[in-house]
Amino acid sequence: MAAHPLTVGFDLDMTLIDSRPGIKAAYQELSARTGTFVDADLAVSRLGPPLEEEVRRWFPEERVAEIAELYRALYPEYAIAASPALPGAREALDAVHAAGGRAVVVTAKYQPSAELHLAHLGLDTDALVGSLWAEAKAEALRAHGAGVYVGDHTGDVAGARAAGALSVAVATGPCDAAQLREAGADVVLAGLAEFPAWLARYVAEGAADGGDDAAA
Repeated sequence: MAAHPLTVGFDLDMTLIDSRPGIKAAYQELSARTGTFVDADLAVSRLGPPLEEEVRRWFPEERVAEIAELYRALYPEYAIAASPALPGAREALDAVHAAGGRAVVVTAKYQPSAELHLAHLGLDTDALVGSLWAEAKAEALRAHGAGVYVGDHTGDVAGARAAGALSVAVATGPCDAAQLREAGADVVLAGLAEFPAWLARYVAEGAADGGDDAAA
């Protein structure tokens, strides 16, 4: 796909949406169905990596695929309605579109589940690619010509850097601002509420040196 003059990639969990309440409910139901304890509060404190990584902490390896499939089957009923958009999410997407750009979601989440979140919340995005984590996200970012990738996890920073995109990190997930900077984020914002003003500067400066005014 040819590069668009402005294409911004966004992570989903803890970047655009607060999926913790929904994921907690899904894990609690998973525990009830399987009879295996899962500390749902602990699980939602480390969102970002693929589902299977968390499942392995509670179930033997030979059951990981089975349990992940069950979790994904439970997810629509228990997780979608319970997960709100994070503050500034709609405004961030609107800012990209107002600047004539495209907003692309690239997430480690199972794509059908991610689609349900976007549809439920009415978040206006131009493309969605799921089941990609960390450096693997670079594949989709390059395919869509994304010059900027916004995420909350050090894995998102790694994905942006692997794609040659500007890494804009938001400290709304499990990684704090210092961890995101240490991982190599070009810009660190407290949250997406700060993104429209940053994007306006980035565009005004000709999409160059956009990280000079990064917020802690």
